[in-house]
Amino acid sequence: MFGLNKTDLSVLVLRDADGIADAVRAALSTASPEERPGLERAAAIIAEASARTDAEIRGQWVRDRLDAAGIEGPADSIPAIKALREAERQLSLATAVRLAQEARGAEEGA
Repeated sequence: MFGLNKTDLSVLVLRDADGIADAVRAALSTASPEERPGLERAAAIIAEASARTDAEIRGQWVRDRLDAAGIEGPADSIPAIKALREAERQLSLATAVRLAQEARGAEEGA
């Protein structure tokens, strides 16, 4: 997920929703009436997930790590950044701060 150089902010967001959406659409085309509601709900969930921005996905990634560490305050607080770096040791301080600030922006925008 991150580059090898700790001074770079090389964050890659992987998306596989398109392939999953195609598979669900294919299943819907041959689904029985009993299967349709579940597959239609799955298609809606996939569409919602694929509409998220890269920043939202990175923000959720940060929040997940902070939640696991028991950090409830702002994502860009000093304890949060410390916890993020402890959870993901390959992060440089600069990268952790940028990710935390992005996550805080997503929290405020929610």
